[in-house]
Amino acid sequence: MAVTALIDAIDPDAPLAQRHLWLIDAMRWVRGDEKDVQASVARVREFLDSVQSHPDLQQRWRRWWQRFVETVDITPLLADHGFAPRTAFLSEFGNRLRKKALPHTPETHDLGELFDLLLPTRFDVRWLKALDSATLLRLRDLLIGTGTEPGADTADFWQVALMDAMISCVSQVSATGFASEIRVRMSPEAQEQKPFHQLPSDLESLRREVRVHGAQSPEALAAATRLRNQLDACRHAAYSVYSHLEEHGVSVGIVFRLRQLRERVVRVKELLDCLQSDQPERATVALLADLAQVGLDNRSIRSLIAASSHLTAAKVAERSAESGEHYITRNAAEYKDMLGKAAGGGAIIGLTTWVKFALYGLGLSAFWSGFAAGMNYAASFVLIMLLHLTVATKQPAVTAPAMVAKLKDIKAPGSVKRFVDEVANLFRSQVAAIVGNIGLVVPVVLLISSVLAFTTGSAMVDEEKAHHTLESISLLGPTLLFAAFTGVLLFASSIVAGWVENWFVFHKLHSAMEHNPRFTSVLGRQRAARWANFTRTNISGLAANISLGFMLGLTPAFLQFFGIGLDVRHVTLSAGQMAAAAFALGLDVLREPAFWWAAAGVMAVGPINLGVSFYLAFRLALQAQNISEVNRKLIRAAIRQRIVLAPLSFLLPPSDPRPADASTEQPHG
Repeated sequence: MAVTALIDAIDPDAPLAQRHLWLIDAMRWVRGDEKDVQASVARVREFLDSVQSHPDLQQRWRRWWQRFVETVDITPLLADHGFAPRTAFLSEFGNRLRKKALPHTPETHDLGELFDLLLPTRFDVRWLKALDSATLLRLRDLLIGTGTEPGADTADFWQVALMDAMISCVSQVSATGFASEIRVRMSPEAQEQKPFHQLPSDLESLRREVRVHGAQSPEALAAATRLRNQLDACRHAAYSVYSHLEEHGVSVGIVFRLRQLRERVVRVKELLDCLQSDQPERATVALLADLAQVGLDNRSIRSLIAASSHLTAAKVAERSAESGEHYITRNAAEYKDMLGKAAGGGAIIGLTTWVKFALYGLGLSAFWSGFAAGMNYAASFVLIMLLHLTVATKQPAVTAPAMVAKLKDIKAPGSVKRFVDEVANLFRSQVAAIVGNIGLVVPVVLLISSVLAFTTGSAMVDEEKAHHTLESISLLGPTLLFAAFTGVLLFASSIVAGWVENWFVFHKLHSAMEHNPRFTSVLGRQRAARWANFTRTNISGLAANISLGFMLGLTPAFLQFFGIGLDVRHVTLSAGQMAAAAFALGLDVLREPAFWWAAAGVMAVGPINLGVSFYLAFRLALQAQNISEVNRKLIRAAIRQRIVLAPLSFLLPPSDPRPADASTEQPHG
């Protein structure tokens, strides 16, 4: 579109939607092909040259602009653009889904709604910031005029809009600060200072000085300084809530409200800059660019989840790290203890395998078959936990955060070396756990099959089911894909565990169970205290084991309903199933290739279960600790050096309690 065609289309008397569509076309023309910022700036100058060189066009433009400012409400754009309509995470999540699914209309009096249609790309932010001062002054003169033409009162309109937007923002900041869930979690010092009480009166003082003396008068500037200082005090008081959350559990909703408060404080300061800056045109275009950027960012569902859940993810990783310390062996005695605990876990999984095949014989529907299998797995995993035994594949999701916790002070001397030591300790622990699990699950399954054959005359499974079992575990089939999917479920169970424990702590359920009159009247004080302590100690493990059991049982059934043929492959369960199938087929099975392909499948399932769950947990923990890419490369180099210098440290426990030597190179900041 040529500039002449664009200018000829200006119609001050057109309907609302048509006037807004013209403005959208004008922004599209300025944007061009979105490749050259300076070309867009040149098009703005071309538009100014064309309008200012013809008095009749200038008059028509001013009438158009006057109609525009009279028919749109600018306050929602300045005060609320980029913020949630309601101060709740879920409502904002739904609002962003709605914006993605439903189109916007230009027939609106809300400039906040129109703004996303005017500046919908990140390129708009770039060309707005590239506008030079001379062009901005020309644009300001075109909009405001000299004081005699129509549109000359735009300056007063802009000042009123800025003050209205500040009133709206400050009221939202005050409302958040007075919210009970925020106020009770502030530090005692912040509660004593009461910064949110003074905020409205400071804003009213600024409004009075601007009305009486002018926006740039010494009185108004002093009032603005007091308001800025009070906003900073409110922001610091809100920051003190994070310390409470880290100690007593995290709420995504509270984190979301704190982030909104912080951003509204920033918005008020930007509005003050526009009101009182020596170069208001530069402050205004900076505000518009920021509004365009915020509008883009606040359409992203991913950024909403990431920003609001980062602290929760860090807390989940921290709680997993506390649990993971119990699964890492660092010397020969702990290594032998791990072997014994893993052997006990393998024995119970052998019983689980028997129950699993028994459930097949009931002929249940897909859902109830999956539910029964989930109950079986969950009960077995909980029993293993309560007996202080071990299932190998459950370890990586909690041991990875425990390892990364060693990098919390990554700049400290020896931090990378300690981390590499922990990698070797973890790998060695996993080897011991897998050996212990498989080492006893196979003989236990064979023993149960022998007892069944002797007492009932039939093995745990019939020949047809045995052949099908070997085929399902075979390395030639989709076993590796299923094993990776199981690794995702293992990681997901650790996330569930961390969230449940965080929820338990956040709502002070330990204290409620111990002191609530209804609990103590039924259980007695001593028993209520024991139950509270037991639940606090085991809530994470119970959540992890129960959720993992039901995910292993029910997820394939749900996916099958949608025609997705994903199944689970757990190394210990697969080893037990292979042993049951081999017993049913007899010694001749050793001559069948299917048996050896199944054995190869079992050997591959374990590393993939461990690798996928460990990788996902490791990534989460690295993000929680904010480990930079430079330090990550240094960590990888240190691990490679340990593999070359001391490969056996990854397999055998050290005879000397001191770890093998590792790189002592220190990370960069």
